[in-house]
Amino acid sequence: QVQLVESGGGLVQTGDSLRLSCTASGGTFSNYIMGWFRQAPGKEREFVGTISRSGDVQHYAVSVRERITISRDNAKNTVYLQMSSLKAEDAGVYCCAADETSSRVYVATRPSDYASWGQGTQVTVSS
Repeated sequence: QVQLVESGGGLVQTGDSLRLSCTASGGTFSNYIMGWFRQAPGKEREFVGTISRSGDVQHYAVSVRERITISRDNAKNTVYLQMSSLKAEDAGVYCCAADETSSRVYVATRPSDYASWGQGTQVTVSS
């Protein structure tokens, strides 16, 4: 039982940086592995990155790992996605998701690993 709300999206220029936020309510935030996904129109949802419950461990998609940092503040029930050097290909709807399972033996990179999703925030990249 968790509700997620993303914010921070908007119009940016190629090469800019952007920080997205996702705030959770309900449940115990520190119990959730958190993930970020994105989806461009007409394309499948793709994994961006994930962060452990404590925030000590992060994993990123190969396509973005040089330009991305995921962090979390459990006291604020918030997970962040910091992106730099934005490209046109980064445009899309960014969603955060919560994995509410008690444990994982693998890195959660699949949408099916996550039970709760936010509505998403739109990122538009101009050139």
